[in-house]
Amino acid sequence: MRSAVLLFVSGAAFSADVAVLEQIIAKVNGDIITTSEIDRSRKQLREDLQQRGVKGPQMEAALKEREKDFFRDRIDQLLLVQKGKELSVNVEAQLSKYVADLMRQLKIADQEVLARNIREQTGMTFEDWKNEAKNSMLTQRVVGQEVQSKINIRDEDKRKYYEEHQKEFVREERVFLREIFLKTDGKNDAVVEKKAKDLVARAKKGERFGDLARDNSDSDSAQQYGELGGFKKDEMDPVLFAQLYQGGRNYVTEPLKRANGFVIFRVEEVHKPGQAPYEEVENEVMERLFMPKMQPAVREYLTKLRQEAFLEIRDGYVDSGAAPGKDTAWTDPAQLKPETISKEELANQKRRKRLLFIPIPGTSTSVMKQDKDGQPVEEKGESKSKALKAK
Repeated sequence: MRSAVLLFVSGAAFSADVAVLEQIIAKVNGDIITTSEIDRSRKQLREDLQQRGVKGPQMEAALKEREKDFFRDRIDQLLLVQKGKELSVNVEAQLSKYVADLMRQLKIADQEVLARNIREQTGMTFEDWKNEAKNSMLTQRVVGQEVQSKINIRDEDKRKYYEEHQKEFVREERVFLREIFLKTDGKNDAVVEKKAKDLVARAKKGERFGDLARDNSDSDSAQQYGELGGFKKDEMDPVLFAQLYQGGRNYVTEPLKRANGFVIFRVEEVHKPGQAPYEEVENEVMERLFMPKMQPAVREYLTKLRQEAFLEIRDGYVDSGAAPGKDTAWTDPAQLKPETISKEELANQKRRKRLLFIPIPGTSTSVMKQDKDGQPVEEKGESKSKALKAK
């Protein structure tokens, strides 16, 4: 039977009956990166691409394009998480809310059921999954606090961009909506309608429509807080479009009967045809100017963190975000040799007398010497000359 080595650190040669199951490929301050973490990133990307319908040569090309940054991204995350802990960033409340929201979306009341679902879908334990979610929140908070908040877009720059790109802000007539859909399949229609009317009343009293959609809607859009996007006049029933368009922003419909349930709409935004005024598109202009600045600023910050970090990378792995001039050579503990000293050198060191303290001229302090056994001996000294004679 072959032996198994869980972590392969030193790089020393092993006999043929040893199988390497895991290998440390980088040390980042007090943390490590292993081969399985990179493999997990590769597997996750493949699954994401498959869900989007990418296959064959396109799949392989996409994997090849992204693979070169897997290692960089993992180093980025560790550095940001470590910085978050250094800054005492606390995301526990955010994490608890995230777990609770997820359980509501999936209509799960028992956390053990959620843990089982997570293991089945990701292969991760519930604690590992929560730790990944927590680390993701930490990185976002650090980037927001240390990078994003320091990017300043001036009002004059926004207005200048708007004036130079006015043609890009000519709009068609459109309404942007959220929905809550309640199924009646196998249920009493009157009961479902009553619930729908109660939700309308709650929304009109000021409760957040997105939260109501997340917690109550039977539509897939519940995971996006009911968001549907924008619709032109010819993309929906003309009568309903006119009702929503005239209702304007924040308008909430009464429950509308459908073949298999009731739907409630809320108008998020209304675009009138023609040139959009600057005030209506200011946020869009801001985003257009902000995003080109954001990514370079993040990379600059991560380069700074790399320069300050203890970072070692095993041969054969490349950090595509490496800091220029930073020595990240891998140190193999098995190759380190202890410093040695002979008995004669040690004996000479013990016999050598050293003056440990020389008094300041004009003061009356003590001079500390060592006797033949290396023990401190105190002699009273009254001047610099006496201290030097004692030597």
